[in-house]
Amino acid sequence: MTPDAATPRRLDFADHRRSLDDNRYIYAVVSRRSRGLSIGVNLNPDKVCNFDCPYCQVDRHVPGDDRPVDLEVLAAELDALLAEVGAGTLWDRAPFDTAAPALRRVNDVAFAGDGEPTAARCFAEAVEVVGACLDRAATAHGLNGVKLHLLTNATLLHRPAVRAGVDALHRRGGEVWAKLDAGSQAWFSRVDGTRLSLDRIVENIAMVAVDHPVVLQCLFPTLDGQGPDAAERAAWAGRLAALIAAGAQLREVQVTTIARRPADPRVGPLDLPGLEALAAAARALGLHAVVYPGLAPEHLPAPS
Repeated sequence: MTPDAATPRRLDFADHRRSLDDNRYIYAVVSRRSRGLSIGVNLNPDKVCNFDCPYCQVDRHVPGDDRPVDLEVLAAELDALLAEVGAGTLWDRAPFDTAAPALRRVNDVAFAGDGEPTAARCFAEAVEVVGACLDRAATAHGLNGVKLHLLTNATLLHRPAVRAGVDALHRRGGEVWAKLDAGSQAWFSRVDGTRLSLDRIVENIAMVAVDHPVVLQCLFPTLDGQGPDAAERAAWAGRLAALIAAGAQLREVQVTTIARRPADPRVGPLDLPGLEALAAAARALGLHAVVYPGLAPEHLPAPS
């Protein structure tokens, strides 16, 4: 037996398994951007998404669960996990018992998962349900200060029902983390697998960010060995400048690349110099930019 086979792999940022017991909606991962445990709320077990990103980890060849989201079940699953976190027993069982001590903290509850959270009809109601769970956890288990995040591709933020959910999120101190992976429509269509308008995305982000600070999640892979060129980097910086000009409050720009092996073999991680060049363009505009590098292709774990 090799040393690698004899030693259990430590739970880390490369392990984003979305299974937890028999849960349908609630899971937990160690997140490099959260620097601790992020509890995921998956409103898309049906795997429905209006993007088809080639770097996505979701296996859409396997049919999803097309039953309507049951918010009572969701609340019960989240209450149970928060109780386990509050008691400290989560860190006694696999795979969480292998997490580094510095990461054994709950940072946030995030609407994420197997599709676009705001596409779920129950999104606004789910925000209220999750908020109530966090209130109960604070009272019963002393879990104060757990953040509430929405990870979104920003395509639907203009819809009134979605805005109602976003407003409810902000009333509870939550924050929108919006995807902005491109500057040009051509790169956007390739990297996010969509024909939707990038202009619409930028307008939607501005619509929210004028009233509340937003974090931008900007993932840049390579496609067929090529990352974004100088023209694309300049176009992306131009989108940031347009947001600033519109009055958008951009709390942070996260410049990332893949840390897990996607199913599409054309996709690889952008190297650190490429990521730093993008971050430098954001910093030149006065923005706070953070780089999250990926792993070398040969070290990328397979999709979970």
